[in-house]
Amino acid sequence: MNLKKVGRYTVLVVLFFLPVTFLLFLYPATHNYNPLDIVNEDIIELNDFNSLDNEKVVLKDHITVLGFLGEKPMLKSTAASNLKELVYDKFKGFKKFQIVIVAPKGTEETVKQLKREISQYENLKFWHFVFGEPEKIRKLYKTVKTNIALDINLAVDEVFIIDKELNQRGRIDDREDNEKEKKKPLYGLNSYNCIEVATIKNKMSEDMRILFTEYRQKRKGEFNSTVRRANDLKAVEE
Repeated sequence: MNLKKVGRYTVLVVLFFLPVTFLLFLYPATHNYNPLDIVNEDIIELNDFNSLDNEKVVLKDHITVLGFLGEKPMLKSTAASNLKELVYDKFKGFKKFQIVIVAPKGTEETVKQLKREISQYENLKFWHFVFGEPEKIRKLYKTVKTNIALDINLAVDEVFIIDKELNQRGRIDDREDNEKEKKKPLYGLNSYNCIEVATIKNKMSEDMRILFTEYRQKRKGEFNSTVRRANDLKAVEE
């Protein structure tokens, strides 16, 4: 009987501490916390785009992962699946989180097929597909900071993190510690390649956690750190 009680209490303790441990892992300690850099500002809104279900989709006041599927969405099924499994499933419970994927008008039926494939009929409540004319897609893409061009189909494997104030977030300095010690030239991280699983699992997941931590602290009135902007480090680059 005593063994049964001990076993029962052990299970209860484990069930209690597992979520706490997860939260401690998810939110970095304040004294080790550096906000995610602003690498670009003034990302334009989605006023010229229509969603798959005619719901109004906006970037403002959301933490958004923004991607571009192009005219042949099924060619990007691997990137979309990685994004679903490694990002969406991990962060879909967070307030104001969303994934927004842009595609040209006329691809709606193919996008529905892709959506069925990656969701396995799960309700992708915080995942939105929006559609626009090619020139509007190019206009939106020009407002993000990247050295990677859209391909001929208006697609790219990269996704971008956009904050609630329409700023693009990333890393001004993405060098490893050993590269810094060797004084390697500064390089940043403005987007995340969805084909590179290690990049999504490690760098992007970490950066998303940092950004959620920032907004969590802002809600609690605990945020007192200045977010670095790319312009702040011009002198370093020079």
